[in-house]
Amino acid sequence: MLKAYNFLASWQLFPEKCSYEYGERPKSGTYRIEADSEKNEMTIYHNWVSLENHAFSAEYKIMADGDLHPFDDHSFADEVQVNFPDGISFEIHFYRARQVHFHVVHEIMPNGYLSVTSQGSTTEGTTYTNREIYHKQMSVLPYSASVSGAVIKPTEEGVIRHKALTAMEEQTNMQLSQIRKQIELLALQAQEIQKRKDLSMMIYNAKLNFQPVIGQVYYLYEKKDDSLMISMVSPKEWGGGAGPFKRFVAKVQLLADHTWNEIL
Repeated sequence: MLKAYNFLASWQLFPEKCSYEYGERPKSGTYRIEADSEKNEMTIYHNWVSLENHAFSAEYKIMADGDLHPFDDHSFADEVQVNFPDGISFEIHFYRARQVHFHVVHEIMPNGYLSVTSQGSTTEGTTYTNREIYHKQMSVLPYSASVSGAVIKPTEEGVIRHKALTAMEEQTNMQLSQIRKQIELLALQAQEIQKRKDLSMMIYNAKLNFQPVIGQVYYLYEKKDDSLMISMVSPKEWGGGAGPFKRFVAKVQLLADHTWNEIL
C-alpha cells in the first residue's frame, strides 16, 4: 500500500476548477481515501452538495492488488479492479457483464492537488468525462460517499451537519479569498515599487544636464556608447526617431518621492 500513501487524506473540492459533462454540478464536497495495509484494502468516501442544495454521500471499499473483485453495490457494478501505475496515480475500473462501464483516474498534480477524472456513459449511451480538482484538508470530515452513479441519500442528521459545515466552509473560504486578494494587491504594489526603483537606479546613473522637476515628463535615451541620457526632447520632436542618440528607451516622470515612473 506504499503507492497509495500520497492519496490517504481528506480532500476538499475546488468547484471553480472542475468540469462536468454529465450529472448534477456540486457547489461543495469532500473526497476521503483511507487504507488498511493488512487487508490491502482501500475505502473511498465521497460527499457533495449540489447547486440545488441536495446533499449526497456514500462509500465503497476496493482491493488494491490489481485483480478483479466482486463489488458490493451490484446495482452499480459487478466487479471492480484497482491499478497503481506509480505513486502519483491510480485507476479504478468498474465492470458490468465483464465490460468496463465506469472508469476513475486519480492523479496527484504538480501543485499537490488531487485530480479525479470519471468516465462513463449516460442511459442513452453517450460517453462523458467529469473532472474534479481537490486540495488536501488538514482535518477529516465525518462523511461517506462513492463515485457518480452510486449515490445514497444521507440521513437528516447528516444533511443538517453538512449544511452547517457548508456554511462554515463558505464563510472561511470568503475570508481566505479576501486575504488572498489583499496579498495579491500587496504583491502587485511591491512589484510596481521594485519596477520604479530599478528604473530610478538606471536614470540616476544616466547623464543629467539639468535639474529635473517633480511631475515633469522627460525622455530616456541610449547613446551610441551605450550610456543613458535624460532629455526634455521627445522622439516626436526628433522627427519620430531617436535623433542623435542610438535609441529611445522610455518616457518617464519624476514623482514626489524622487522615484521615476515609466509612462506608457
